[in-house]
Amino acid sequence: MSAKVLERFPAGAPRGSWPAEEFAARRRAEGEPATVVMDLKEDAFLVVVPAPEDD
Repeated sequence: MSAKVLERFPAGAPRGSWPAEEFAARRRAEGEPATVVMDLKEDAFLVVVPAPEDD
């Protein structure tokens, strides 16, 4: 499965702040199947959506 990154958020957000989750929730409310994943190498949260498959 491939994915398109919509936005990146640093993992060091203030305690109680979830900017990646909030961004993804807004995208889902607009009908996009956004998901938050962790990029351990870059220490960041990524908001991704499935990329169209090239046939």
